[in-house]
Amino acid sequence: MDSYEELLNRLRDIDLASQIGSILGWDQEVIMPKAAAESRAEHLAWISKTVHEKITDPRVGELISELDPDSLDQIQAANLRLAKVTHDRATCLPTDFVEDFARLKSNAHHTWARAREEDDFSIFRDDMEKILDMTRRKAEYFGYSESPYDALLDQYENGLTVSRLNPLFNGLRDSVAPLVKKVTESGKQPDMTWVERSKWSESSQTRLSQRVSEAIGFDFAAGRRDASVHPFCGGPNPSDVRWTTRYDEAEPFGSLFGSMHETGHGTYEQGRPRNLDFQPVGKACGLGIHESQSRLWENQVGRSIQFCKWVLPMWKECFPGQMDDVTPEILWKSINTIQPSYIRTESDEATYNLHIMIRYELEKLMVEGDIEVDEIPDAWDKMYEEYLGITPPNHTIGVLQDIHWCMGAIGYFPTYTLGNLYAAQLLEAARGDIPDHEERVIKGDFQPLLDWMRSKIHSRGSILEPAELIKEATGSYPSPQPFVEYLSDKVRRLYDIEI
Repeated sequence: MDSYEELLNRLRDIDLASQIGSILGWDQEVIMPKAAAESRAEHLAWISKTVHEKITDPRVGELISELDPDSLDQIQAANLRLAKVTHDRATCLPTDFVEDFARLKSNAHHTWARAREEDDFSIFRDDMEKILDMTRRKAEYFGYSESPYDALLDQYENGLTVSRLNPLFNGLRDSVAPLVKKVTESGKQPDMTWVERSKWSESSQTRLSQRVSEAIGFDFAAGRRDASVHPFCGGPNPSDVRWTTRYDEAEPFGSLFGSMHETGHGTYEQGRPRNLDFQPVGKACGLGIHESQSRLWENQVGRSIQFCKWVLPMWKECFPGQMDDVTPEILWKSINTIQPSYIRTESDEATYNLHIMIRYELEKLMVEGDIEVDEIPDAWDKMYEEYLGITPPNHTIGVLQDIHWCMGAIGYFPTYTLGNLYAAQLLEAARGDIPDHEERVIKGDFQPLLDWMRSKIHSRGSILEPAELIKEATGSYPSPQPFVEYLSDKVRRLYDIEI
């Protein structure tokens, strides 16, 4: 057995253990009995410890050192590159630290869920303090040249740093804030009476979002949908992809667009190259790319006037008598209302990135030690007032709304904004190759767009770095310009205002 083959065999065992952990994590969030929390924490801690021990095995380091990337083909060289990144990062962390952190995150998931349910940050406070402490230690273990936050960002998008993000967010703020201001000053808002006067049954919401997900191309023979406190997409491999949504019978948009968002993630997972199973190169290419797929289907397709023309009859079938006077244009304007709101996952395209900026600024302060855990709720509220002009009335829809911190996923949020930018750039390129894209969406024919994403993104796995993959797919390196142009044009058409 040569060195490369032995390395792949070891990486396969690591991936199998990680897949088992993903099933346990899904079960924990969806159907596990509450009383099982303590034992599940031990299960996940053991899985994390085992994976860490396998990654940090000295033999893995020896194999990586023995291989010369110049003697390998593109896929082999990419596997070697990714294995080295994972090995180097893992060897920075002591095994007991990894095990303890996994146990803490599992327990914290339950304290966060209870705190959110009871609107009581104090329930989650102690676990959040421990997570913040361990996250700061992890950044020190990884090492960094400028901000400790850089070490955390790099986990989710290779090469991502504060110095790269600051100008990006500043540029978006300068472009997007004036759009929101013009809409606010115009005083124009769609009539939402048709939404507010009805009760939108969960069963009907389920039927609608199921049909839309199937139409987009999610394969339910290789996946499933469920409900959870916070929507997510998971599962171990392309044959078993699992996503969730949540429901509110006071309004039907959250479940539908949450479902479309997770469907975007799910189709990416199902489209990963099966000939590269269990190999690093067969995985998705970073969280920013992953988020581009979810935001594309949720917003750039799902909130288009063309999509509304196709989906409205389906709405009327699922909610008989509740939408008799609703036209495609009324639906289009209703689902694109631009208005500051409390919930990130339900915010409009114009204000969404402001929600991310708040979390980005807070996480920097947290990791760099400029605020401590007891200051976080007030800091959250003050930033919402500063960025969006609103103050959350409680912690449930304020600082406790997101699941990420209880998962230890600090440094994750900026990838959502990258996803928005990538999505606009990818769709712009796809439309160039699919000249009748809009007519196909009106007919509910999403296959050409899904096929384009399969060819340009899904099937490419992690062969390339994210920026290189975007360049390969679109002809240009990542840029915010397509997103700004897309959003400006949409706001102009929605609100009939000059931009």
